[in-house]
Amino acid sequence: MLESVPMTREGYNKIKAEIEHLENEVMPEIAEKIAIAREEGDLKENAEYHAQRENQGNVNARINLLKDKLARATIVDLSELPKDEVAFGCTVTVEDQDDGMEEVFTFVGAGEEDYRSGKILVTSPIGKGLLGKKVNEMAEIEVPAGLMRLKVLKIEFPE
Repeated sequence: MLESVPMTREGYNKIKAEIEHLENEVMPEIAEKIAIAREEGDLKENAEYHAQRENQGNVNARINLLKDKLARATIVDLSELPKDEVAFGCTVTVEDQDDGMEEVFTFVGAGEEDYRSGKILVTSPIGKGLLGKKVNEMAEIEVPAGLMRLKVLKIEFPE
């Protein structure tokens, strides 16, 4: 069973726009560069040709990945979610029980993640571990670096 990908309408539209850009602008440019490189003769030793073919494969893979996300997308209506527990779309402040540091995460869907600004996927290990938790509840989350113990301090939802 394929896992659904929760996202907002904005995230869905952002991914859709990226697919359109890749298909309608980037891929034709690559095809043109391949045609130009092909005209230069012997393809076995034509570095530009091989670089563009590899680029074409990478862009195709990106398009397929994005289309898969859209095919499995579940648009989430934030107004229907409980406001007293960690849920999709909320911003949660947690305290790491090992070092006492506070961290703030906003749980977003595919296409909206921005790890530098604290926007993490709701389907990430931290997202899954905190979902459903209420203020003052603890979450023990298995991450690649080991076990994280986080205490929920505050839950906020966008207005």
